[in-house]
Amino acid sequence: MSEPIRLQKIIAQAGIVSRRKAEELILEGRVQVNGQVVTELGTKADPERDHVRVDGKLLHGAQKHRYLMLNKPKGFVTTASDPEGRPTVMQFVERASVRIFPVGRLDYLSEGLLLMTNDGELANALTRAATKVEKVYLVKVSGKPAESGLEQLRSGIMIERGKPGSREGRVMTQPTKIKLIRDAENPWYEMTLTEGRNRELRKMFEEIGHHVEKIRRVGYGPLVLDVPPGEVRDLSEAEVESLRRAARPKSAKVALKAKTLSKTVPEKHSKTAAKRPAKKTTQRKSR
Repeated sequence: MSEPIRLQKIIAQAGIVSRRKAEELILEGRVQVNGQVVTELGTKADPERDHVRVDGKLLHGAQKHRYLMLNKPKGFVTTASDPEGRPTVMQFVERASVRIFPVGRLDYLSEGLLLMTNDGELANALTRAATKVEKVYLVKVSGKPAESGLEQLRSGIMIERGKPGSREGRVMTQPTKIKLIRDAENPWYEMTLTEGRNRELRKMFEEIGHHVEKIRRVGYGPLVLDVPPGEVRDLSEAEVESLRRAARPKSAKVALKAKTLSKTVPEKHSKTAAKRPAKKTTQRKSR
């Protein structure tokens, strides 16, 4: 008998949706365990003994994980379906042997590297803000921004939160790396972000008075875009492992680095330091 685990993890491992989306399904009352509707996120189940259903469909255990890199063309939405009837990125992975889903999003007009998988645990870890996974973009801007404006973007700038017109208030962006890579009337910049807010790059440049003409994501953590538009390839085992390392929270990465560095200290040096006698201190007698 296996150990009971949280429902959202069971659903994610079955390749239905990401763990975060699974939590939404539970709260919406769309998940059943042994015929009973469950709406509490802390609920656990035994994936080998309990019958877990999502929207009435019985889950058949964990699927084999697949990890794909897609070069998303512009003009596609990063969802499984679209109420407006626009084409989605799912048409590029129809031949996959299992159901997979995109990790994060690229907006309708943006293009470039999109990670897709059915590994809900890894997808959830990669999109958590605490991991600070770097995403690299090439951005073409209308007109030349002043250096003072670029400095504002580098240090963080207030932008509208959520979708345009949502009236959700404003939020400060995280510091951003910016490098000019093609100087022209409408220049190209390489930008590195550690967050993924709705239309973040476009909103950032709008705040300093410039329109973004093109966005292409060329890097995601350790991954570098290397397939033509509309093409997909499987990630190697080494690439998947490097993604898992990138998905660790920053505090865990620092601790691991410190542990690794401690092992690089020469053994004879540490033994010498251990044998070195402590210096004797003398106190001057008072007269």
